[in-house]
Amino acid sequence: MNQEAKNLIEQARELSPAVRIEVIDGLLASLDEPDEAMDRLWAREAEDRLAAYRRGEIKAVHLNEVLAKYRTS
Repeated sequence: MNQEAKNLIEQARELSPAVRIEVIDGLLASLDEPDEAMDRLWAREAEDRLAAYRRGEIKAVHLNEVLAKYRTS
């Protein structure tokens, strides 16, 4: 983490919990803005993965296997 980020975090810790939540919500919302370049990259990645699957280079994993990996007891 760079120093600028560390400084911002330290400043944010001085805010009330309610204000910190508002700041976090605003930051997360700012990451949700459309990014055409990123969308193109993800579309290309999806196309490449589908093509590799169809060529038999990668296998599909059942959704239950994926979810089981992240479940906690």
